[in-house]
Amino acid sequence: MDHAEAFEKFKTCTVEVLQVSPEQVTMSARFSDDLDADSLDLVELVMALEEAFDISVDESELEGVETIEQAFVLVQAKLG
Repeated sequence: MDHAEAFEKFKTCTVEVLQVSPEQVTMSARFSDDLDADSLDLVELVMALEEAFDISVDESELEGVETIEQAFVLVQAKLG
């Protein structure tokens, strides 16, 4: 899976879980400020991403993740 395919899959999960429009899911978008996501929303998103990408994300790895780009980089690192 290349970068573009992975981001489309990531974006689809984000749109479904956070109930936002695809246009809002940009690399610079901040979960709390731009997407109005709270901590519960983020837990749901992580669970959806784990299932979609068949990865496991430890809670400690989410420390400091505030933007779409940070979360996507984390997911990509898991894909190896």
